[in-house]
Amino acid sequence: MPSGPLFAGLVFDEDDQLVETTFIGSEPCYVVDDDGFKRHIPSADVDCQVLSLLQDGIEGHEEVISEQAAKMSGQDDIFSRAIFLEQLKNIDRQFDQLIEQGLPEEGRAYMGMTGFKIIINHHGEVVDVEQPGMIAEDE
Repeated sequence: MPSGPLFAGLVFDEDDQLVETTFIGSEPCYVVDDDGFKRHIPSADVDCQVLSLLQDGIEGHEEVISEQAAKMSGQDDIFSRAIFLEQLKNIDRQFDQLIEQGLPEEGRAYMGMTGFKIIINHHGEVVDVEQPGMIAEDE
């Protein structure tokens, strides 16, 4: 079980304020300040929405992503591309493992430095996921 919310430090409210994290019992939560009222939203609700959006963005682009991942890792050969491609095709298993183990602090810090940002409303619904460097569908 992860030590806390998967995307801690990357979740903001609609007023661009960083959302706090805490636990209610053993359940990790995001805490949204709604005009002084602290709304506690189970992190699993938000985290699963974000992972689903990320998965939707990957679907149909596995070939290109695996090719670029192989190049970026310095392992641009047919076998490395095949491994990356297989992992992308089974991304739901990768996400299950991520939820189980948590996102390493270094990974969250890197995502934050690149401008990755999750915006949620006061009900815990993901309003936007900002991913710098991503190309919009219509481009």
